[in-house]
Amino acid sequence: MKEGLTVFRDQEFTGDTRSGPVERIAAVRMLKTHQFPEDAGPLAHPVRPASYIEINNFYTSTVYEKGAEVCRMLQTLLGREGFRKGLDLYFERHDGEAVTVEDFVEAMADVSGRDLDQFMLWYTQSGTPELACSLDYDAHAKTARLAVSQVVPPTPGQTKKEPMFIPLKVGLIGSNGDELPLKLDGEEPLTDGLLEVTEREQVFAFRDISAPPTLSLLRGFSAPVRITSSLDPDQIEFLMIHDSDPFNRWQAAQTFASNLLVAAARNGAGHERVNGREANRLAQAIGTTVSDASLLAAYRAEFLKLPSESDIARELARNVDTDAVRNAREGLRAMIGGAIKETLAELYEATAPSGPYSPDPDSAGKRALRGAALDLLVATAAPAEIARAEHHYREASNMTDAIAALSILSHLPAAARDQALDHFYARWQDEPLVLDKWFAVQARSARPDSVETVRGLLSHPKFSLKNPNRVRALIGSFVHANPTGFNRADGAGYKLLAGQALGIDRFNPHVAARLLGAFESWRILEPGRQARARAVLEDLAARPLSTDSYEIVTKTLGGA
Repeated sequence: MKEGLTVFRDQEFTGDTRSGPVERIAAVRMLKTHQFPEDAGPLAHPVRPASYIEINNFYTSTVYEKGAEVCRMLQTLLGREGFRKGLDLYFERHDGEAVTVEDFVEAMADVSGRDLDQFMLWYTQSGTPELACSLDYDAHAKTARLAVSQVVPPTPGQTKKEPMFIPLKVGLIGSNGDELPLKLDGEEPLTDGLLEVTEREQVFAFRDISAPPTLSLLRGFSAPVRITSSLDPDQIEFLMIHDSDPFNRWQAAQTFASNLLVAAARNGAGHERVNGREANRLAQAIGTTVSDASLLAAYRAEFLKLPSESDIARELARNVDTDAVRNAREGLRAMIGGAIKETLAELYEATAPSGPYSPDPDSAGKRALRGAALDLLVATAAPAEIARAEHHYREASNMTDAIAALSILSHLPAAARDQALDHFYARWQDEPLVLDKWFAVQARSARPDSVETVRGLLSHPKFSLKNPNRVRALIGSFVHANPTGFNRADGAGYKLLAGQALGIDRFNPHVAARLLGAFESWRILEPGRQARARAVLEDLAARPLSTDSYEIVTKTLGGA
């Protein structure tokens, strides 16, 4: 209860003091990166787990991040004022008491008069609901019919699922980019675009629609669900330019890119198989958006970040070749960087700092946009752009700019990488928190020798297995944030993790178990990688382990 509410409150505070849309994008990106795979794998569990072997394994992305989304859905359903009244009643009744989620939801139900019994499934039923949506337009009746079906996939210990109570925010956009009024048959017009999906199949009929509209789905990411829709590439591109919902405008760009990358990676292809014509369409739409000075710089920066390798693997869902995923993504980055290089260069120069460092939102946004533009420029591998990144590092007057440049250079085979890393270490070797960044940057590197790099850093005089922050920075960054390096085809990444986790498990089982959670998605890999991961997991399961690590390993194998 308190974990999800705490994360939700933190997200709201950050959104209020910085940028609401950017914070929402960051929160959803974290949810999809960490919690969606957890919900889809052998470690799936409800927001309120019914049981556990080791309490240390209780506090997961599902408990925290998905728990925050459950609080947000209540706010969406009740409205901000109604949700605040519910919170006030909850604290009035239970301040200083040990409480349950039932007490929390009951307070929300009492102030709103809503029946929230079905909503309680969000706390007790695991898995990510999947919504399939299609829009059918009837020109004669001037009606647009939205058909929605929901499925909650089976998860360990829960093979039969009940339909969820899902708040689905939608919009209909006319051909000129204007929002259309949402009038449901027999009901008052919707002022907030909120539909309540409570059945396995439902149809919502919108009347007085004079021409075929474009559908904007799951606005603001109103529920932690996966969406499939009938939108075609032209409609997705249209949403990238015209959607008035800032989250969905960004999501349209992500969807367009993801579709390209999944198609390329599914063929076992590298960057040469990415559809060049479609990549150029994406690039031009991104260029249009990031050139719009009326948008916050921090928001524009998000459009320059492609879906991650983990995002693409999640969409592939099976037979994942992580090398193909990385090749496709790097190829598309290079194509976009080349297609809009003039725009990116102009942005880079326009956002150069004009005064001393300031942490205010506008300055931070400009740093984010400048760093994202530099990243795509360097993706072209043009010598002039690599030199630009070297200059960016040398001239950095703050840690944000220094780490941005160092991260970009860390992926390169050039001597510039080693020079920058050596310089950073010499300057910051006596600052433990900063040095953690130095280890993490190298662990996340896309270079093919990342396993060997990490293995070498394990012997570095500044590294210790008994320093949890240093372990998370090096080993944690490698296994959780470098999927291609960790899932290297020869299994070297799996063996490295197993060996280090066994050593750590003797004196810090909590950290060891968290590291071993990196194996949670092994079943979606192609057969060769699957076999190597299984062999390592079976070897671990046969060894004496702490209860923390035993629970993770056996559940990951499917033996618990």
